[in-house]
Amino acid sequence: MGWVESLQRAIDFMEANLLEEISIEEVAKVANSSQFHFQRTFSILTDISVGDYLRQRRLSLAAQELVNTDVKIIDIALKYGYDTPEAFSKAFRKQHDVTPSEARKYKGKLKSYNRLVIQVNLKGAEPMRYKIVEKDAFQVIGVKREFSLVNEENLRGIPKMWDQVHADGTNDLLISLNDGELKGVLGVCVDKREGQLEEIEYWIGTNSLSDVPNHFETIVIPPSKWGVFEVHGPMPHSMPNTWKQIFSEWFPSHQYEHAGTPELEVYPADNPNDPNYYSEIWIPLK
Repeated sequence: MGWVESLQRAIDFMEANLLEEISIEEVAKVANSSQFHFQRTFSILTDISVGDYLRQRRLSLAAQELVNTDVKIIDIALKYGYDTPEAFSKAFRKQHDVTPSEARKYKGKLKSYNRLVIQVNLKGAEPMRYKIVEKDAFQVIGVKREFSLVNEENLRGIPKMWDQVHADGTNDLLISLNDGELKGVLGVCVDKREGQLEEIEYWIGTNSLSDVPNHFETIVIPPSKWGVFEVHGPMPHSMPNTWKQIFSEWFPSHQYEHAGTPELEVYPADNPNDPNYYSEIWIPLK
């Protein structure tokens, strides 16, 4: 369970440096992970982004200091990373529903977000259906975008990308071009960890053997050993629920690690709102 210990070390590092400017890159290094895979694992297991965790923890500590000391509000604002009292007051009110001044006068209730401790569920209460397959390289055609990991832009941008391909007909066109072994539309995530590059490449495409239409691009997925996990139930909730089960139960119980090459979500051309909708998660393993 080395990866669980690495994740906890990263949390301990964040807690020890809450008063400093720290980047996701620094935190990921402590976990011996790429930014993308650390960010992904953290948000799946905790239901919160790294940036939101840091913000909520800092504002929780700021609230304690407001109530228990006579330190000036401006000094507390600067201590917890806010350049102006106005910026601090806006963020503080958003979290606690009261202003810093009201908190100091004991008006209203405060929200405390406590330090995280990672606990992994090894009970396997809900069975997981998966298979291990080896697959040669294959072609995906579609559209791609690059998303920065800075300020977790990718977490906001990828859902908007899906909305657009559904709205402009790209999703339907991809389904019509699907003549490969993998059936449906694919979400492909490529970790572009090159030097100081802080971004990922995300594709929405399909497995196709055909010539590439002019407005599409192509990517070749390398030969891999894959963990193929069944996802049952309607979108959007079933997919993140299965991701959480994979990281909180399956990986800690098996000898495999994520291989670091592109991972896939496979969406068949059925009604995604159907309670019996079937989709898959493909994770490259080593």
